[in-house]
Amino acid sequence: MLYLVPSPIGNLQDITLRALEVLRNVDVILAEDTRNSSRLLNHFQIQKPLTPYHQHNEHKVLQHLVDQLATGKTMAVLTDAGTPGISDPAFLLVRECIRHNIRVECLPGATAFVPALVNSGLPINRFCFEGFLPLKKGRQTMLKKLAQEERTIVLYESPMRLVKTLEEMAQYFGSERQCCVSRELTKMFEENKRGTLAEVAGYFKEKIVKGEIVIVVAGTEQ
Repeated sequence: MLYLVPSPIGNLQDITLRALEVLRNVDVILAEDTRNSSRLLNHFQIQKPLTPYHQHNEHKVLQHLVDQLATGKTMAVLTDAGTPGISDPAFLLVRECIRHNIRVECLPGATAFVPALVNSGLPINRFCFEGFLPLKKGRQTMLKKLAQEERTIVLYESPMRLVKTLEEMAQYFGSERQCCVSRELTKMFEENKRGTLAEVAGYFKEKIVKGEIVIVVAGTEQ
């Protein structure tokens, strides 16, 4: 049995009672960063073996993990923040488990793009989630494609690339396209900055930006 367990994106109280129960009862926890996961587990007084599982080793350890699951072990995937598989490792393991008839269960819980989308003030009846934009190859192609997207667009971005991305989107989408940038969601210094792409880019250009970033941009017909 493989469990995908969402972890809080900031506020530790956002973890669910069911998530805590699963983490207490599995044999092994696969952690994106064992240090971050240890802090979470220690806070809730959970002691379980931790195995590193991240984008740099997921191919290497994949078969071993499947073999262990096939013998009857239960495992939980725990990423640094949010739901495993959403711009984080998990997809390869889930796919292999399904191929080997190993049961997979994803618990509901924290993920950054849902609160960012809902509090953006932009239409949420239809949206597309694109994760992180390509850093180099395919970036312009993707921006040109998204410029024609009719649905609300949701992206993740790092603080160091935020202003560059907003300026590029203003170039391809038009500087007056409405957007909302959310950062530090659920934390003490949560911020949701709404306005045009040009306005929001200018705002963050004058600041030292920290925290996890979600960008929500209006579609062409909004």
